[in-house]
Amino acid sequence: MSTSFSSPRHRFAEIISNPWATLDDLLGLEVADVADDGIGTLAAYGRCSTEDNQDPETSRGWQFGNARKFVEPLGGQIVAEFFDVGQSRSVPWERRTEGARLLAELKNPRRGWDGIVVGEGTRCWFGNQFSLIAPKFAAYGVDLWVPELGGKYDPRNPSHKMLMSVLGGMSESERQHVQARVRAAMDAQVINEERDQGGRAPYGYVVVDSGPHPNPRKAAEGFKLRVLAIEETTADVVRRIFAEYLGGNGDRAIANLLNRDGIPCPSAHRPDQNRHRLADGWQGSSVRAILDNPRYTGYAIFGRWTKHETLLDPEDVA
Repeated sequence: MSTSFSSPRHRFAEIISNPWATLDDLLGLEVADVADDGIGTLAAYGRCSTEDNQDPETSRGWQFGNARKFVEPLGGQIVAEFFDVGQSRSVPWERRTEGARLLAELKNPRRGWDGIVVGEGTRCWFGNQFSLIAPKFAAYGVDLWVPELGGKYDPRNPSHKMLMSVLGGMSESERQHVQARVRAAMDAQVINEERDQGGRAPYGYVVVDSGPHPNPRKAAEGFKLRVLAIEETTADVVRRIFAEYLGGNGDRAIANLLNRDGIPCPSAHRPDQNRHRLADGWQGSSVRAILDNPRYTGYAIFGRWTKHETLLDPEDVA
């Protein structure tokens, strides 16, 4: 039986290289490796708005599908889903239905999840929104997993902060590009195809089918191209209004002449699309609306009413 002893210098090197292991050996302790259970339970968040022109169920499916593919290999399990439908990305989380519900759940100690995952960051944050809500996640000890980061968001990592800021800017730019493309497409449809863009048809016109839809997929589903056509019974009234005006009669005088002759006003002629009006006869304002409408002079007009976002409270920019 032989016994080997290590030199004091060698033993000192072992202690320096791994002091905790050396202490365990001296005390006769055996340390078991801690099993890695993964990232645990998560809540998933997604969003789909009307501007995306996408089926909400399809959008929900691919976003949460991406989230599962991202976290399941890491041991993550999605146990709660929050999905906003019809909410523009420019709307802050606090004013989104599901986004606000998720933020409220952060305060609940029994919420059942310890992290949040998104399927695509650009669909969830807009502009500087991330910088306003990320501190809330950190305050309640909730981790955030973002596919574009390739893992968990680290608030102490300046690269992560910079990338999330870039994602917010990309989201804002993408929304502006979508709006510009939609507007350009509508212009082309009106000019090249004389297509009706929806809304109430002007008095004197009706919307009719005009052959198969130009989009092959919609044509296969039975959709038709919709265009404006002259409605002869009311077109004569429009011609009379312009003739009376050129003859020197004013708006109220023309309205009185039409009422005297028992001609139904626009809301009485088509009550189904004028439910908000009283149908109590011609008014000077209704005559003026016809005279001012460029459609009657041969110009295709659409999109006269547009949505403008206005800062309501300078003290609450979000």
